[in-house]
Amino acid sequence: MPKKLYIKTYGCQMNVYDSERMAEALGASGYVTTDTPEAADMILLNTCHIREKAAEKVYSELGRLKGLKAANPELKIGVAGCVAQAEGAEILRRQPLVDLVVGPQSYHRLPEMEAKARGGEKALDTDFPEEDKFDRLGGRPKASRGPTAFLTVQEGCDKFCAFCVVPYTRGAEVSRPATRILDEARDLVERGVRELTLLGQNVNAYHWDGPDGTWGLARLIRELAKIDGLDRLRYTTSHPNDMEDDLIAAHGDCAELMPYLHLPVQSGSDRILKAMNRKHTAEQYLRLIERIRAARPDILISGDFIVGFPGETDADFEDTLALVRAVGYGQCYSFKYSPRPGTPAAERAEQVPEDVMADRLARLQALLHHQQEAAQKAMVGRRVGVLFEKQGRMPGQMVGKSDHLQAVHAEAGPDWLGRIAEVEIVAAAPNSLSGRLVTSVDA
Repeated sequence: MPKKLYIKTYGCQMNVYDSERMAEALGASGYVTTDTPEAADMILLNTCHIREKAAEKVYSELGRLKGLKAANPELKIGVAGCVAQAEGAEILRRQPLVDLVVGPQSYHRLPEMEAKARGGEKALDTDFPEEDKFDRLGGRPKASRGPTAFLTVQEGCDKFCAFCVVPYTRGAEVSRPATRILDEARDLVERGVRELTLLGQNVNAYHWDGPDGTWGLARLIRELAKIDGLDRLRYTTSHPNDMEDDLIAAHGDCAELMPYLHLPVQSGSDRILKAMNRKHTAEQYLRLIERIRAARPDILISGDFIVGFPGETDADFEDTLALVRAVGYGQCYSFKYSPRPGTPAAERAEQVPEDVMADRLARLQALLHHQQEAAQKAMVGRRVGVLFEKQGRMPGQMVGKSDHLQAVHAEAGPDWLGRIAEVEIVAAAPNSLSGRLVTSVDA
């Protein structure tokens, strides 16, 4: 009888991808996934360290699992991901119910760690091993897939932004060989995937020196676009300093690359950008957006902002609002600054009061919400491609994503699952669009 594995995933799309690969790694040890922790023989928490009090939230979650462990002493509990990397042995010390702790660069070693835990020993691995974890994992199981999938092409970051823990939890920038990425992409397409989102902590820094020359992200995208049946490509997350000319050009001449770009800037103040160690100015970012839009005029731009970074003044914040007005975002993510232990910004004395940060965040989000609402309403009357991913809440309804990554629902039968349709947008809500099916754009 197979053992049951329950994985709870926190944070970014890369963690979603990592959770899939961890499940595949443990599949070799006889595990199948389950949707409920109560049914599990092993529970893995795949953690994220980006948000405030991330470690404490993990400890709280572990505390809630004590009852399951008491009811089933054979239950094994593991902590994976960036909190595991940051906390290491401290997790085992603070929560004795934990059996294994594995960092994001070591999850290919899970089968050996699980065997050690089954033998009654604690297992800890937060190294940055020399071997390629993707190579060690091998191919993915041949089960059918939904129409969209994530594919990690790059990990780690060398930028060392003053607020960010990623260089410490994910390590230095490493790019996967293009040949292996192409093989994995072909395999996914054979199992039903039509849209791939290429992942990396700094994905547009992708760089691989192959036998036929250097590959950047643009070349990789163009080669992936040649795969028969792979109709859509996206990538995230990018740094403005790595938007090279050929990648900008790809947005204009590669039909498979969708008109959506997440390009975080974090602040509109040059003084704060310098303090953040972003190594670009607000003006450079704005000129970059102009070049991208010249290549693909209909592109929807998304971004990230942090308010209340240490030392941020009212004038700095007004510069951020001015940049937002100049860009006109279709989607955005914005947060109050929260200190991450071990990062340079956490040690600075000029922390912004909580009430000031809350007020600034409310003002910024009001502006961003207005822009997103305008972008949604501008879609009404347009015809867009929609890849249907699942049935909607209403009978006879299917839901998918537009070319611009907007959620779209339309009246359509379940036979539309995994197919791309031309849809006329008839109504807009803040977070979704309603459409009328026009025709299939499938070959």
